[in-house]
Amino acid sequence: MAECELPLENLPDPEIKSLLESARTVAVVGVSHKEDRDSHKVARYLKEHGYKMIPVNPKYKEVLGEPCYPDLKSVPVPIDVVDIFRNVEAIPGIVDEAVAVGAKAVWMQLGLCHNESAEKARNAGMKVVMNKCIKIEHGRLLASKEG
Repeated sequence: MAECELPLENLPDPEIKSLLESARTVAVVGVSHKEDRDSHKVARYLKEHGYKMIPVNPKYKEVLGEPCYPDLKSVPVPIDVVDIFRNVEAIPGIVDEAVAVGAKAVWMQLGLCHNESAEKARNAGMKVVMNKCIKIEHGRLLASKEG
């Protein structure tokens, strides 16, 4: 596996919070149906916290009761955030797809960073978060507002 770079630039907390508040649809790329996997835990968390969670993995027909799509191009609804749970080598292709489908943001999970792809996404008008877990950030920035 390629070594993870360090993010040259990341969204500041207020912008991450704003992104999480405005996003409704999150495509989880590389989601697993195995309950012990982080991607599965995060997908369930997003679903439980009111997001439309869209599983993206060519291996499965459905995950967590939601239809699973082989790639972003197959998703029939607009995507707010593309949450990436794949190895670093897969990130450039996923970002290209995210740009092509007009996603609003790309989120590279904890341990993932690809500065060149991040720059490409930003140039396409997308917000980019790298090397952070969407579940952790949601809990840290938003959960305090919930009941």
